[in-house]
Amino acid sequence: MFKWFGKKSTETPAKPDDLAPHDSIASAVEPAADEGVVAASALAGIKAAVSLTGKSIVGKIFGLLKESEINEDTIDEIEEILIRADVGLTTATAIGDKIRQRKQELGNSDRMMAFLRQEFSAILTPFEQANQLRFEPGVMNVYLVVGVNGAGKTTFIGKLANRFILDGKKVVIGAGDTFRAAAEAQLEVWATRSGATFVGAGSTKDPAAVMFEALKQARDSGADVVLLDTAGRLQNKFNLMEELRKIRKVIDQGMPEGSVLESLLVLDATTGQNALKQASIFKETVDLSGVVLTKLDGSAKGGVILTIASEYKLPVKMVGIGEGIEDLQDFQADTFIDALFER
Repeated sequence: MFKWFGKKSTETPAKPDDLAPHDSIASAVEPAADEGVVAASALAGIKAAVSLTGKSIVGKIFGLLKESEINEDTIDEIEEILIRADVGLTTATAIGDKIRQRKQELGNSDRMMAFLRQEFSAILTPFEQANQLRFEPGVMNVYLVVGVNGAGKTTFIGKLANRFILDGKKVVIGAGDTFRAAAEAQLEVWATRSGATFVGAGSTKDPAAVMFEALKQARDSGADVVLLDTAGRLQNKFNLMEELRKIRKVIDQGMPEGSVLESLLVLDATTGQNALKQASIFKETVDLSGVVLTKLDGSAKGGVILTIASEYKLPVKMVGIGEGIEDLQDFQADTFIDALFER
């Protein structure tokens, strides 16, 4: 449905309080635009966002191979470069082992770059179809959003609500982070400005009750989309996971038959491997269907995308490549790899 991997904005990003109803990402969408122009714009946007990651992986490996032949020391250094860019140890070691097996034929930097491109593509290609955010017209589409505080959950929900509404969809937002009043207040601003129906906690502190009410209002009003926020206080991990299990049960019981459910983990790209520790915590609890990676433009650790796919078997659905409302973009593996290897 969504193909808006658009050009990164150079304007000052709007804060939720300043967002007028007409402020949108509509200007980034040109339905009649030439496909080549759209592809070039997509590459330009993601290239800017992953430039630090490209330098930390491709740039360093290319520089290394210009000065050294491929031997055991060089391969060890390549593995270290990958790990420092937050490609996981298991994935980096597997790539290193393949280089050892083929080091005679990978005798120059161009061949090595072609090999690495092929390896990265092989890791991400199996998830190519799953990378698309699911949406089915004519049924309720529910998006449960989880992640630790500070990862960008609230902003992601607000931007996604705005995108759906611009596409003519009716949206309900449920503020299930009853632990943090600021999260509810910010979500209410997004809902008001974008035109979504907002369901807050009111007097209850039970997030499952908020989810139930949001789903009820969505059913009663014939909404297309329900966006559900959750708490992210990992300092009390057991209580949070129990809370999420209860929420998931309420959602399963409250959705009409035939509804679509996506459970999305929001991760901060700048935290790299630390972010992935969160994936293992949330994956089984809410049966994650994908990852949203925020703040990709400020990180040299974009290699974490490879680890999410290869070691956690999860697709990256969307990425944040800036603070502007138009900088929430669909993740496309081929565009990401093209940008990574752009020199």
